[in-house]
Amino acid sequence: MTVHILCDFDGTITAEDNIIALMKAFAPPDWVELKDAVLEQRMSIRSGVGQMFALLPSTDAETYRDYLLNRITVRQGFPDLLAQVEAHGWKFDVVSGGMDFFVHPILDGHVDPEHIYCNVADFSAETVTVAWPHACDEHCTNDCGCCKPTIARRIVNPADRLIVIGDSVTDFEVAKRADFVYARGQLITLCEAEGIAYAPFETFDDITHHLQEVAV
Repeated sequence: MTVHILCDFDGTITAEDNIIALMKAFAPPDWVELKDAVLEQRMSIRSGVGQMFALLPSTDAETYRDYLLNRITVRQGFPDLLAQVEAHGWKFDVVSGGMDFFVHPILDGHVDPEHIYCNVADFSAETVTVAWPHACDEHCTNDCGCCKPTIARRIVNPADRLIVIGDSVTDFEVAKRADFVYARGQLITLCEAEGIAYAPFETFDDITHHLQEVAV
């Protein structure tokens, strides 16, 4: 048995949710209702996020990328967590509902692209469309977009100890499968409601200090 960590990106590895930051800066007001519907689980993640990106003109693709890359901050302690993972021979994958055009550049030099699962933004049409390379399999009916439980079924050995790190509703379904969860934000409320074993965190230093206790 080994430890396999599945880690969210937006609001987890990064200090803020980058889709929200992008919408606040560039989208018309319609995005707010879509965002609320997703967070309140009145609309699927795939539908809501797809409709939000459809509000953005594709012609400004470079502007969107530069805006995010100039403001994204990686949460304190992330390199140390990766060093701990490597030292113990554990597995680590990023599972993100974010888009390739900002997820991959930020993780460059930290995480091998083979271990990054995220959505793909397509700027070839008039407005931005989203490709969903990691959509739900036949075992999930939540229309997740980037379906974290589906990815877990595909890449996590059932004998391994699964640790999930996340912050929101997009992490809830995979958190139900985890042996332990490190949670921020809305994910804390969801874990408490479902009786899921978790610890809160503010920085990755909190996780590295605690992980030794739950990794065995």
